[in-house]
Amino acid sequence: MLNFQNSAKKATNLSLNVKVLEAARAMGMNLSQTVDALLADEVKRRYWEKWNEDNQEAMAAYNERIATLGLPLAKYRTWGKSLGDGRKGSEHGPL
Repeated sequence: MLNFQNSAKKATNLSLNVKVLEAARAMGMNLSQTVDALLADEVKRRYWEKWNEDNQEAMAAYNERIATLGLPLAKYRTWGKSLGDGRKGSEHGPL
């Protein structure tokens, strides 16, 4: 899992829109903190987007297996109305 908290900081140069930069400074914004937080959020979003793309085939196969065979250990469930495969109840009676 991505965890960027308590990580070391490194100085870097950025090219920013002058008007946006002036407005942010006028509002007293901490530019480093703001950019760091926004960049971390975007990195996480893109990481999980890529993860979903990379694992799409495996998730589809798993979902197909569940649709065909039902949930593993579903007969031991003590909650819900379904066994996870669309069937109601079990050989032991309704849930």
